Amino acid sequence: MSTETTASVSTHILDTSAGRPAEGVPVRLSARSGPSADWHAVGGSATDADGRCKDLPVPPQGTTHVRLDFEVEPYLESTAKKQADAQQDAPANRDSGAAGAFFPEVAVTFAVVPGEHYHVPLLLNPFGYSVYRGS
Repeated sequence: MSTETTASVSTHILDTSAGRPAEGVPVRLSARSGPSADWHAVGGSATDADGRCKDLPVPPQGTTHVRLDFEVEPYLESTAKKQADAQQDAPANRDSGAAGAFFPEVAVTFAVVPGEHYHVPLLLNPFGYSVYRGS
């Protein structure tokens, strides 16, 4: 599909608590053709060792809005366990959301126009996140 008639999307995740890319996070891409249209799943991927999803599908022609769904809970729980194991004397569950990640998933919705590329990085830590339009 030509990106002249569609938008293209890429993303990456940086774990700001560790200063490293977040590897193995599933990311799903959905699209809709207007603000009141239904969402349609387009496909997904998972972040690689560099925290990047290099193979997200191209949204279909007519897409006006894209949603990226990041399933961060397994990654955050795994990271918390590794940190607790590394700090044996520290309380393993102190303020760490022992019942699971504080934000188990992150959904980012944004408007797109045909022919444009949208790089949307996610900066993630156990108790917060931010996103922006990158380059």
